[in-house]
Amino acid sequence: MGDNALELAANGCRHVIGLDIQGERLAAGRAKAMEMGLSDRVLFVKETNEKADVILSTDAFEHFEDPAGILRIMRSLLRDDGYLLVEFGCTWYHPLGGHLFSVFPWAHLLFTERALLRWRSDFKTDGATRFHEVAGGLNKMTIARWEQTVAASDFRFDEYTLVPIRTAKRLHNRLTRELFTSILRARLVPR
Repeated sequence: MGDNALELAANGCRHVIGLDIQGERLAAGRAKAMEMGLSDRVLFVKETNEKADVILSTDAFEHFEDPAGILRIMRSLLRDDGYLLVEFGCTWYHPLGGHLFSVFPWAHLLFTERALLRWRSDFKTDGATRFHEVAGGLNKMTIARWEQTVAASDFRFDEYTLVPIRTAKRLHNRLTRELFTSILRARLVPR
């Protein structure tokens, strides 16, 4: 756990902070930092007030219950001349956008949330009744919702790329991007 933070520290970043709300991930990151001899350069914590030059978010925005709130927190932790790098996928209309609920392409769109959670209850006993309640959460993030969330935030797009699903590259365009985008990449800067 904490692979991105550890890789940054191992490749020359002098001070890296790995943030997570899950204690077991933080503990795993600390143990790996110790093992790699990087404990003096990378810190794993649940919260910080320290301002950053760069914030990196990988495979997370489709999981946050309040993406707009997370952007506000990230902005409060970013220096005015800093930037936020975001990468995530699969978005909601991607064939596997339901993550573990996508037992086949677009299954999460063909079956109701209730039906999929009923199926999940056969092997998970956490009592989740909504997608956002499962471990890691799932917020049904679409590309359009992401763009609206950023537009309403204190950030603006500096760079923005929608990476098509390799096998559907020829089908990927402005009209089909919700269905055939594999990964979304953005560099956001403060307004």
